[in-house]
This record gives sequence, structure tokens and C-alpha cells, in this order.
Amino acid sequence: MSGKRILVGEIGRPHGVRGLVKLRSFTADPAAIADYGPLTDEAGTRRYGVTLLSEGVARIDGVADRDAAQKLTGTRLYVERSLLPPAEEEEFYLADLLGLRAETEAGELLGLIRAVEDHGAGAFLVIEATPERLVPFTRAAVPVIDLQAGRVVVIPPDEIIVKPEPGSEDAA
Repeated sequence: MSGKRILVGEIGRPHGVRGLVKLRSFTADPAAIADYGPLTDEAGTRRYGVTLLSEGVARIDGVADRDAAQKLTGTRLYVERSLLPPAEEEEFYLADLLGLRAETEAGELLGLIRAVEDHGAGAFLVIEATPERLVPFTRAAVPVIDLQAGRVVVIPPDEIIVKPEPGSEDAA
């Protein structure tokens, strides 16, 4: 997995008039985001030196005023996978889930995991299927994560996956 970049944070709105920004860290220890060296944007073309000043507030190298900070709002920050510590036993990075098969307990393929999203109320697995499916990323809904086998077992709430009625247009 060398060369793979991992999403570790996102630049939020400006904080004050001197170029400081709100910073949302996705690392287990939010303060650790500044420990990985320069971070890059999604395309990998821009590098950002980050200095965490207080919880959720950071200085970005080269950003000296509110207007410059405003232009960075929404920028996602990535780090090379090789710079992160290895995952402990029974742990994984969310990026490790991308591309895994999402299956029912019976082994029925639901689709592939396209993304892991968190909109504030908790993480969701985005399963690439028709239609696309969102599954809460909880132990109850995802009781098995088997990275070696390349799959997760999903027990979705009934309201997330509704089987089409026999004879309906959506029935296969």
C-alpha cells in the first residue's frame, strides 16, 4: 500500500483575521495531525505545513490573512500512508475498507465499499450498488470486518435495504 494517501483532516472556515483556520482532524488523536509533516490536498499538488495552536484551530504556512484562509475552506488534507504508524492488531484505517465487498450474513454481495463518510452524526459506509446504499458504520450493522478476505458483513436496518416485491419493476 505504499504511495497511498490517507485523508487525515479538513480545513474549515477562517478563525479571526490573521489567517488562522478551524481544522477538523480525523486522526485518533486530533493533535497528531500536525505530527506527520506537510500535508497535501486531494490532488497531491499543494503541500500545507500545519501548526496546531489549540483544539480545532491551526495556522497554515503561508496563510497570513482571512481572505487567504477563506480560499482554503473545505480543503481536504492527506498524508502518505507510509508516514502513519502501522495499525494495531484488530485495528485498521478507514481507507482500508475502500473496495472491500459488502456482503450479507448469507454471503450475498450487496456491492463494494466506495467511501466512508461522516456528516457529524456518525460514520456511514457508502456501498456502490444500484441504488447506492448507506449503512451505519456500527458493530450492529457491520459485525464482521475481514481485511484478509476483502469483505465486510453487513446487517442493515430494514429501512436502508428494502428488497423489491416479487413482480415489481425493481425485482431482478
